[in-house]
Amino acid sequence: MPKPFATIVGGGIGGLAAAIALHRSGWRVEVLERAPRFTEIGAGISLWPNALAALDALGLAGAVRDVGAVEAAGGVRDRRGRWLSRTDNAELTRRFGHPLLVLHRAELLRVLTEALPADSLRPGCEVLAVRDEEPGPVVEHGGGESRPALVIGADGLRSAVRGALWPQAAAPRYAGYPAWRMVTEPLAAPPAEGAATWGRGERFGYTVLPGRRMYCFATASLPAGGALGSPEAEYAELLRRFGDWPDPIPALLAAVPAAAVLRHDLYELPPLASFACGRVALLGDAAHAMTPNLGQGACQALEDAVTLAHCVDGTDDVAAALRSYDMLRRPRTQAVARRSARLGAVGQLAWPPAVVLRNAAARLTPVRATLRSMTPVLGWTPPGAPVTETKNEIH
Repeated sequence: MPKPFATIVGGGIGGLAAAIALHRSGWRVEVLERAPRFTEIGAGISLWPNALAALDALGLAGAVRDVGAVEAAGGVRDRRGRWLSRTDNAELTRRFGHPLLVLHRAELLRVLTEALPADSLRPGCEVLAVRDEEPGPVVEHGGGESRPALVIGADGLRSAVRGALWPQAAAPRYAGYPAWRMVTEPLAAPPAEGAATWGRGERFGYTVLPGRRMYCFATASLPAGGALGSPEAEYAELLRRFGDWPDPIPALLAAVPAAAVLRHDLYELPPLASFACGRVALLGDAAHAMTPNLGQGACQALEDAVTLAHCVDGTDDVAAALRSYDMLRRPRTQAVARRSARLGAVGQLAWPPAVVLRNAAARLTPVRATLRSMTPVLGWTPPGAPVTETKNEIH
């Protein structure tokens, strides 16, 4: 019997993970990536225990841990640098079986691409049309035409696959703030723990990377489309906004190459009615783009990939399998997206009385209560393992 064939549109984290999961289940795969290379932006990424559980199911958790750094501790501070809450990473590992791992996105992409046959990766291949017709889906692209048994749209926020087969889907909506992302040069004495510092309508966070570098990120409540035109101008804006914030923020900014600052407006995808349309499925940002406040965007994409491969494993009815995938993934991911949006709204509060109440509430909330509230998100187990959450447990 010939191996079933799948076309994955989009060569980011979710698309590559889906290709790996299918390949290891006996599928023949191709990954179509519009960009000329399989690469990622120059920023860090946090992989929480649920993401590492997904990577473990792919057999890649060890390889990813080898290129990442475990953050010893982290938490939230106020504008004066006082701790509002703190979490020991050892407690995360004890509760969920994996730590919080931070690494450069490019390193994660490298591990994922190396886990696939080289001839399955097709960079510089833009998708022109996608149709689900009889006897099977058709994908027209720059290299010709593919007729797979399964199409996966993993092509991000502005998904061409979603645009083709979900024409009634609402457009992405602006979250109300951009994100600046940057990586420092190696530091002589980097902070041992990460933190997110909450101001009034502004936030600045940092976390450890391998090689004594730090990954930093910042937000400010601003209209969409306000990019300043160059990384150097964005760096100057960061210095203006955050240069007098509590240590170690000024020192971290001083160690950032001005030309390496990235700025992106943040968008989220209004909830879709389904992640499946016949023999075509969406995953990752194409299905449920969310704000980065919980650090769950890539984590949920990895969960999607493992779950989708499990659903289609050994089936002749791909459409039915994708309906199962939709029922498993849509309630969970949309709940995580709502929770991330709420956390972002809290973090961006600017009215002084509201900021005082927010900080007091964070300071008075026990760490155990915070970890317990995160259990439905972080305690995910791959399909086939004991279920640790239901669709109603994430609020």
